[in-house]
Amino acid sequence: MAVFVWAAVLAVVMAVTLMRAKQYEATASIVIDVRPDPLSAVALGPALSQTVVATQVDIIQSERVARRVVKDLNLVENPAVREQWATDGKGEGTVENWLVDTFQRNLDVRPSRESNVIQISYSAPDANFAAAMANAFSKAYLDVSVELRTGPARQFSDFFDQRAKDARDGLEKAQARLSEFQKSNGIIASDERLDVESARLSELSSQLVALQAVASESRSRLSQANQGASDRHPDVINNGMIAALRADMSRQEARLQELGARLGDANPQVIELRASIAEMRQRVEAETRRVTGSVGISNNINNQRESQTRSELEAQRGKLLRLKAVRDQGSVLMRDVENAQRTYETLVARLNQTSLESQATQSNANVLTQANPPLKPSKPRVLVNAGLGAFLGVLLGVGLAIVMELLDRRVRVVEDLKAALGVPVLGVMPAPGGRMLQGWRRAPLMERRLLGSPAGGKR
Repeated sequence: MAVFVWAAVLAVVMAVTLMRAKQYEATASIVIDVRPDPLSAVALGPALSQTVVATQVDIIQSERVARRVVKDLNLVENPAVREQWATDGKGEGTVENWLVDTFQRNLDVRPSRESNVIQISYSAPDANFAAAMANAFSKAYLDVSVELRTGPARQFSDFFDQRAKDARDGLEKAQARLSEFQKSNGIIASDERLDVESARLSELSSQLVALQAVASESRSRLSQANQGASDRHPDVINNGMIAALRADMSRQEARLQELGARLGDANPQVIELRASIAEMRQRVEAETRRVTGSVGISNNINNQRESQTRSELEAQRGKLLRLKAVRDQGSVLMRDVENAQRTYETLVARLNQTSLESQATQSNANVLTQANPPLKPSKPRVLVNAGLGAFLGVLLGVGLAIVMELLDRRVRVVEDLKAALGVPVLGVMPAPGGRMLQGWRRAPLMERRLLGSPAGGKR
């Protein structure tokens, strides 16, 4: 039974194999370039490159590429194709959809291991048609990959074009606001003017400090003069005329004492000398009053100068604060102009890049080899199918034999009888004229002792 089943299975497999129509498989190869893109300058890592290859395999197997093949070969209008659609497809759906389904069933896309090469294989009963379809799929894939690359780039280009126009309008408005602000405030070089005004403020501050010191000194001198100590006033002491008058007065007083002691107080010379000393003292007092009076005038002048300088300092400080406020407003407008300028430049750069990408005519894939009509059919594979049929026949034959053996419950050995009846076996009778059953040798030792040796004739 096992041999019969094996032969039957092998015969059926070979008959089916020989009856199947021959299929020719043509293969074209495409290489994926994962080097940095010259436009985007983006480098791909090893893991990402494998992802890219897997993505390209899915694109080749997609419906869009199949429809592109139908369009490129103009198969929809082919009378033979429409007739085959009416026969095989029973006229259901559309010719294009039927062709797409047929092409996808006969298409086989395989990426090479550890490389960026993709094999595009197509099976057909005709070798020339199989090669033409493999080449058509490779060409359609290249066209679709270019469309997938340039289509979004065109959309981005239109988007960035509109955004660049809006950014340019914003830049012009920001520049107009800045120009109007500078014109209304008379700003030509705000930083230079601010530096000049800051220097003027520092100068006025230094002058005020100096005048405050001078005014403080003059007030001190005036206070000393008003306290009745004018003769000890520094200006009086340092005055040359007063010092000369005091020196003359001292000499006259010494002479007066000499003449008074020698001539007496009633002497005309003593009287004249005393009058001269009194006149000289009056002159010293008058000169002292003049000097102390000039201290008050000088103090008033110093106070006025201090007050005036303080007013100028406050005015300069307010002017400088206003200039800083104007500069801050101008800085805000300037930053708006700079931000608008940077935004516009960034958008223009992206616009140029996307514009170049939208005009690209090459993808990152190239045809490595063209498909040629195969000389030998790829299917049916007689030797492979024969080996599979023989192996399957062996499995089925052996399995069927085992099943039949399990279904046949005849008693063949002592153990089968024990298992079936559940009672001990007392003896084994050999066939007439035959030898003792081989089960005797497999019987337990105690059983063989009870039954005796077959050669001895004991029963």
